[in-house]
Amino acid sequence: MGTAIEVRDLVVERGRREVLHGITCTIPSGSVTGLLGPSGSGKTTLIRAVVGVQIVKSGEVTVLGRPAGSAPLRSQVGYVTQAPSVYADLSVRENARYFAALLGLGAAEADRAIADVGLADARGQLVGNLSGGQRSRASLACAMIGEPKLLVLDEPTVGQDPVLRADLWARFHELADAGTTLLVSSHVMDEAGRCDRLLLIREGRLIGDDTPAAIRTAAGTDDLEEAFLRLIREREQVTA
Repeated sequence: MGTAIEVRDLVVERGRREVLHGITCTIPSGSVTGLLGPSGSGKTTLIRAVVGVQIVKSGEVTVLGRPAGSAPLRSQVGYVTQAPSVYADLSVRENARYFAALLGLGAAEADRAIADVGLADARGQLVGNLSGGQRSRASLACAMIGEPKLLVLDEPTVGQDPVLRADLWARFHELADAGTTLLVSSHVMDEAGRCDRLLLIREGRLIGDDTPAAIRTAAGTDDLEEAFLRLIREREQVTA
């Protein structure tokens, strides 16, 4: 298994305040890596650095062997933001086919992506008339078109019902099995166990980077949320 993402000593400032403090991590290819942490911990900032849209103070981010944000990566990286990034005045199908056309692909690829996220029955509806969860899925469908080598998903399951969340995670693992690398952020700890690997972040610092099983073992608990809390307490004790 190769490396899809390498982050080295990444420091990001916003408004003269440091929000990422020397993050270093490696994400293997063909895996589902979860980026877990509470709201405001720096997850979105790290994700923005990975896709190349975040100004960084120092450090390096390499994606698929190239500097993050490089032009050749545009067709190889799919990115889903927290806010839906599709056109409200177009239907789900029109959005998907538009993004497929940008990649030189046809209607079949667009329709397949729509079905993969469970929106086949709503494909003719205007995005502006969809629920928040459906809009998020429409964004996900557009990002999945063209089978990108890397999918970066910022809290893609927020607002989804439990059955659909399970279906989406199953689809994520199918994509990983086929060679796609997925970086999925969440603040919901019960999703952590669905990942192959976890990056635990708090207050802009990485406090855990391992498999769910290894993090449970290191923390001495089978509960991943409790493991996260114990890692936080251990770091606080070291800092003190």
